[in-house]
This record gives sequence, C-alpha cells and structure tokens, in this order.
Amino acid sequence: MSVDPMAYETQFFGFTPQTCMLRVYIAFQDYLFEMMLVVEGVMLKKLNSIPGCNVSPSQIRKCTEKFLLFMKEHFDKLFSKMEEVMLQLVLSIPKNVLLPEDKVQEQYPYSQEEFQALQEELQQLQQQCREEAVLEQALRAELEEQKVVKAELEKILQCFDGLENICREHGAGNFKESFALLTQSSKKLQDVLKDVEEKSKKMKQHDQLM
Repeated sequence: MSVDPMAYETQFFGFTPQTCMLRVYIAFQDYLFEMMLVVEGVMLKKLNSIPGCNVSPSQIRKCTEKFLLFMKEHFDKLFSKMEEVMLQLVLSIPKNVLLPEDKVQEQYPYSQEEFQALQEELQQLQQQCREEAVLEQALRAELEEQKVVKAELEKILQCFDGLENICREHGAGNFKESFALLTQSSKKLQDVLKDVEEKSKKMKQHDQLM
C-alpha cells in the first residue's frame, strides 16, 4: 500500500484513497475465499458421484488451499499494479488543481512566517478572551455580593426608620440622640458586667484557697 498521506485528496473525497483501495482489496479477497468454498463443494459433490472414486474431503481441502494460495499470489501482484494506477490516475488531484474552498488562498497568498505570526496572534487573542471571561465571572460574582449587601443595608435602614418612628410616638425626641444615649448605657452595662465577672472569679479563687 502507498504511504503517501494524500491529504489534499482526503480533503476532497472525504476519505483517504489508501483506505478506499484497502476496502476494495478486502472485498476481492473475501469474494475469492467464498468462490473457493463453492468450488470445493462442487468438486466434492462431483467426485462422490463417480463410482469407485474415494477422495476424502481433507484431500480436496488440501488441493483447494494450494489453489487458493496460487490465486492469492497472482491476485496480490495484479492488485498492486491496479492500486498504483488508481492512486496515480483516478484517486489523485493534479498539482495544478485548486479546490473551490481553497480559492481564497490563491487570492490572498501568505508565507510560512506570516502564517506562524497569525497563529501566535490567534493564541494571544484566545488567551485574552479566556482572561476576560474569568474577569467577567469575577465581576458578576462581586455584583451579586453587592446586591446582597445592598438588600441587607436596606433592611437595616428600614429598621432604623421603624425605631425612629417608635421614638417619636413615645416622645423620645431625636432618634440619633436616643441611639447615642442607648449606646453609652449599653457600654456602661458591659463595663459593670465585666467588673462583676472579675469579682466573681476572684471570689471563686478565694473560696478554692480556703
């Protein structure tokens, strides 16, 4: 079989010419084997019908195998010549022929260096696209977080508005001043609580020593 990749022919036909010839070879070979089995059956039937002929099936099989080997050797030689003709004259595209989908290359020719530069530029653009996609994903995630924070802040503002309304209804004056006083009172309570906890710890240590 030919080792030429015949890439342009593969592009045009949709299959490699070598694959086509291999399938033809296998089809011919299968047909040859089937034909020899038929011949063997006919010979066995004819010989058995002759009086006094004592030819066993194994003897016929040996003869059939020898004949099959002879036929296959000649077939391989003939097929080798047929394959050469088919690949050169039938399944090949002349060097001066350009496929319709490649006409653009004739209009806009480029060198190997230009093609390599385009490849590198394409890789850079692809990398930029990937980076921008990652950045866009990160921005979307941050936007979602900001939406959640905004919703929480709106809830807090609504809570403050409700507290201010309650303070006004009970004559507590300005909510900000009341909130400041509440904060101071809370801090004082925390200090008192901390002082009580420290005294309690000292009393426990004293009891343990006693």
